[in-house]
Parts: sequence; structure tokens; C-alpha cells
Amino acid sequence: MSKTEKYAPKHRAPGKHKAKRDPWKTLRSTGVITGVAVAATAGVVGVGLLGDDEGPVPSSTSLTAAVDPAATTAHLADRDAAVTRSDRREATDPAKAAALSNDAGVVTTHSRQISTADPRGLARVVMGEFGFSDSQFGCLDSLWTRESNWRWNADNPNSSAYGIPQALPGSKMSSAGADWETNPETQIRWGLSYIAGRYGTPCAAWGHSERVGWY
Repeated sequence: MSKTEKYAPKHRAPGKHKAKRDPWKTLRSTGVITGVAVAATAGVVGVGLLGDDEGPVPSSTSLTAAVDPAATTAHLADRDAAVTRSDRREATDPAKAAALSNDAGVVTTHSRQISTADPRGLARVVMGEFGFSDSQFGCLDSLWTRESNWRWNADNPNSSAYGIPQALPGSKMSSAGADWETNPETQIRWGLSYIAGRYGTPCAAWGHSERVGWY
């Protein structure tokens, strides 16, 4: 006759022979998996493993990040305040002020030396003083090449015309300087003043010379 099995209440745990049917219990007992934590904050779900002593370990995958509008606005305001161009020093740097003052360092000046070796270059420099643009130089060059070939001592044997602009008579150029007979700059200044007063521009004077042969 078989031995009658003892009655076991249902609230008691199953016998040891049923432990193999619960693999998760085995893993928990060995410490491989301590636990699973699921937290929900502001509609964001994060999943991680719970360690023994160090607390929750974040998972490698983040679904999203919680954004606090008020905190974001404050952060942007702080950042803008730090990089704004309106941020200027209220006090002047003494070292820079001393370096930029008129008393510091050596003040240098530059002067333009006009050579009389090339009357064409001299005329090109002086033209601006009479309101002529550099584009007018071609007409002036043609005009005075025809009149004197840019020679300061050109003397017309058939008249009393003299100098680079062939002033008639040459003594008219004394209004520009007492050295009118030998100084190309004096002759050029007088010639440009004459052209400005009578024709307006060197190109207008050249056009007149082309039509009638003189200006």
C-alpha cells in the first residue's frame, strides 16, 4: 500500500524539486541581475539596471531628454549676456591710453617729392589740384606733346610762345612764379590753370586744338 502524501497548503512555497522551473530566481540569487528599475519623469521613460551599491545605472540608449522651458530660457539669457557686443569696459586701460596718446612714441610725417626729371609724371600729380581726374591725362599729354613735346625751354621761333604749355607770350607764366623760364612745375601749374579757366578740361582743350590747330 502506497504511502499517503501529506497535504501541503497552497500558500506555502513549492518544493525544492520545482526550483529548476524558475530560472530568474537562480539569476537573482547569483547577483547577475539585481533588479530592473523603470522610472517615468515628465513623460520620459528611462530604463536601467540596479546595481548592488552604486544605485541605478543608466542604459546606453536614451529615448529623449526632458526640457524645462523656464530653465532653457534662463540659460539662453545667461549665454547672450556673456557674448553680447554691448559689453564694454567702463574704465580705460591706462597702458593703451598712454600708447595712443600724442605724447607717446615718435610722430612721423610723409611728404611727396615731385621730380622735375619727368614733366609728364609731375603734371599727372598736379592735375588733381585743378579738379581734373586722371582720365584727362591722355588729352593733356597729346596737347602738350604737340605744342612743345614737354620741353620746359621750348621757344617758338615764329612767335614769343614759350615753355611746356607754349604760353603766348611766355611772360604770362610769371603769374605762377618768378622762375617760369626754367621751372617745369611753374609752367605746368600755369598751363593747367589756363586750361581750366578757358576750356574747362584738358580734353576740351585738346578737342579745340584738333579742330583749329591751336588752343
